[in-house]
Amino acid sequence: MEDTSPALFADDLTLSFGSVRALDGLSLSAERGAVTALLGPNGAGKTTAISCATGLLRPDAGAVRVLGADPWRSSPQHRARVGVMIQDGGLTSGASAIQLLRYGASLHAAPLDVDEVAEHLGIDGFARTLVRRLSGGQRQRLALALAIIGRPDLVFLDEPTAGMDPSIRRRVRELIRGLARTGTAVILTTHLMDDVVGLADAVRVISHGRVLASGTVQDVISEHRSADGAVVVQATATGIDPETVPALEADLRAAAARHGARLEITSGGAADLESVLLDLMDADRPAPVPGGSGIPGPGDKAALEEDRR
Repeated sequence: MEDTSPALFADDLTLSFGSVRALDGLSLSAERGAVTALLGPNGAGKTTAISCATGLLRPDAGAVRVLGADPWRSSPQHRARVGVMIQDGGLTSGASAIQLLRYGASLHAAPLDVDEVAEHLGIDGFARTLVRRLSGGQRQRLALALAIIGRPDLVFLDEPTAGMDPSIRRRVRELIRGLARTGTAVILTTHLMDDVVGLADAVRVISHGRVLASGTVQDVISEHRSADGAVVVQATATGIDPETVPALEADLRAAAARHGARLEITSGGAADLESVLLDLMDADRPAPVPGGSGIPGPGDKAALEEDRR
């Protein structure tokens, strides 16, 4: 029978590093065959959550299941079903790009075709270059290729398009969407809202080690605006000449004005999502200490440590 359980399920995870609470009751899930984006500022707990999901860290409390198993106790065979891409992490500097990719493929029973992956991501253009001589964008492409070469059932991608030119970024987006279509659960972290809007089936907004908002991109935008007292009405217009759009918008604004309302027309795109994220982060920011100077002092050490995580 097909397994319909979430690829990733985390329930009330807590984890502290000394006095710093990196995860504070974090609960989230990610479905198979879908792209789930983890969003939030640096220090929000995204990397710590992924480290718990990949068995690199053990939470102090709570439960996490990856492909139905506890990652802390999972077998090597189970771990081989999970791909991980981290920024500039652990790439052997003395090997060439193609040598490292072929070695990664050799660790799996039924890997993707190395030459096809290299061609799709443009790695063939620097295949014989030593890893230590690669640019940041080239390292990103190689790290992505290594994460997916074993046909994982679940893959974690950290800033997968960072440092890439637009043409390669498009190829990477196509590749990520293709992975999801074949049933792979893709979990990505990114600060590029265009990537989220263009790829993500689901969004989890994380701050201070907990989830602030969850749903589709449009759900997160609409629910935030509703919480601000806005009534969200969604409509799709078809069969109109693009030249008549300004007139249609004017008619809609006039209709809203007749009811004493102000109409805000939005696209549900990257700018809207970024605006919602900024609002959520502002609302979740701790209140300033009365009489504080704003200059970090000894009492701010924990917050600074959290940012570094």
